[in-house]
Amino acid sequence: MERTLSLIKPDGVAKNLIGEVIKRFETAGIKIVAMKKMQLTKSQAEGFYAVHKERPFFGSLIDFMTSGPIVAMVLEGDDVIAKNRKLMGATNFKEAEEGTIRREFATDIEKNVVHGSDAPETAAFEINHFFNNMEIVG
Repeated sequence: MERTLSLIKPDGVAKNLIGEVIKRFETAGIKIVAMKKMQLTKSQAEGFYAVHKERPFFGSLIDFMTSGPIVAMVLEGDDVIAKNRKLMGATNFKEAEEGTIRREFATDIEKNVVHGSDAPETAAFEINHFFNNMEIVG
């Protein structure tokens, strides 16, 4: 059974899309094995997005991700990374397929409602950033 991390970003929480996102996961047969709502500190956001530290958008990304609460989830299922990425749609919502979360609800490339791990190694790092083993209940 594969696991991945998914975040509902501050724009998704502000738009009251938590239930809609969860419904899409559950309808697709994805199991949520951990979930929490939290407000990221600047250092937590910088640690999570450290891979982008040298990119020109890093500062605005950190400002955005600390601008309001997020919902962090550990998802579990067969091919869950690929399934989650298909449900989310392309990072650029204008390129996302019809019916995807980003196509329907995003307003720009940064405020694109959700984040999802892109590989098993990334998922392991990202899950450990937000959750300890006692918080994950399969």
